[in-house]
Amino acid sequence: MDKQDQTSNNKPKACHSPLYTKYGLGTTAFSALQGGLLTGKYNDGIPDGTRFATVPMFRGATEGAQGEELLRKVRLLGEIAAELNSTPTALALAWVAAHRHTSTVILGVSSVAQLEANLAALEVLPKLDAAVLARIESVLGNRPQEPETYGRPPLNQGIL
Repeated sequence: MDKQDQTSNNKPKACHSPLYTKYGLGTTAFSALQGGLLTGKYNDGIPDGTRFATVPMFRGATEGAQGEELLRKVRLLGEIAAELNSTPTALALAWVAAHRHTSTVILGVSSVAQLEANLAALEVLPKLDAAVLARIESVLGNRPQEPETYGRPPLNQGIL
């Protein structure tokens, strides 16, 4: 199981990918909306009563220079979502689901409206062609690099 969202550290994904390929496995992604951050609801501040307002661990994600950079990226992703006649929520979930090794995306909803907003990702998924994915990757700037093999065969090749 991987914490997988558009902003998370991608080094583990790069290391796991060859293993998923070699053994025909997939991953279960959780926290795909990064506690709601990728929905865009924190773009203009932290609304009262939200997770970021009540749990300091979350609030720190929007503070300082790194927080501002993250919010800038979320706003740009919102523009891409709008061009696809969608929402940042649906785009973020579709992006996670589009990865070839994602077999399951765990949703966390507290209302029917949130469930419907999350399921809209199924309408966005077919729109994520190579050009759209490249634009998203250019905004994020965190595409995983293949891990160094240090002279050994890559993990997705070999005798076994």
